[in-house]
Amino acid sequence: MKLPPITKIYGNRKVLDLPALELADSTIHTIIGANGSGKSTLARILAGVLQPDDGRFSCMDRVGYMPQRSYPFRMSVLHNLQITGAGRERAMKQLETFGLAGLAHQSAKGLSGGETARLALARILIEDHPLLILDEPTAAMDVAATLLAEKILLEYQARTSCTVVLVTHSLTQAR
Repeated sequence: MKLPPITKIYGNRKVLDLPALELADSTIHTIIGANGSGKSTLARILAGVLQPDDGRFSCMDRVGYMPQRSYPFRMSVLHNLQITGAGRERAMKQLETFGLAGLAHQSAKGLSGGETARLALARILIEDHPLLILDEPTAAMDVAATLLAEKILLEYQARTSCTVVLVTHSLTQAR
């Protein structure tokens, strides 16, 4: 997928100036950089949440996007997955996959940061997307949850052949 030049300026600060960007289909791409280098801005533009300054930008429909700050909806953990249109059985299976089944009937607002991140990732991965944009999806997770999320993500990518853009600060995760 070849993308047009992407430029974004906040005030007097140019945070993005990419003359060209090409994402190979069905692969995982990682974006690594210093704080304030425009990684999240690029992710938001690719997801269609933010427009670049150099004109309209449209990547494709059905993009799965997980922002840097995960959020639960004000309902039960189970209903957070069912709002995607998934039935109860499928949603419960997804919660089991992410180690959240025991919390299914609790309010999602009471989850820890790592549990909220797993729920947000589970909500995205319950549907098939041709493109996933994940902005530090495991930053709030402990080591065990991170390893589980990475395993699930790799299995999802292999099953769907989607293109993944992963923003991370972890060189180990990027490898």
